[in-house]
Amino acid sequence: MNTISINYSLKWQFKELPFYQMTANGILFNMRTGRIKKQCINGGSYGFWIGKNFITSKQMRNKLELIKQSDCPF
Repeated sequence: MNTISINYSLKWQFKELPFYQMTANGILFNMRTGRIKKQCINGGSYGFWIGKNFITSKQMRNKLELIKQSDCPF
């Protein structure tokens, strides 16, 4: 049996939905389920379906914030 591990460094998260996190390359993850959200086209615009809402890539810029790193005392 062969196994493959892939590590992603997450950089951005949604302000109101922090469990949706994104890499610097634009890969969106749902951290509750551990799945990758696929980018799709709706009405000629690229974006993601977040719940029942379609959020375009341009709208996403206002809704993202940097993930805050906690200070480790060690």
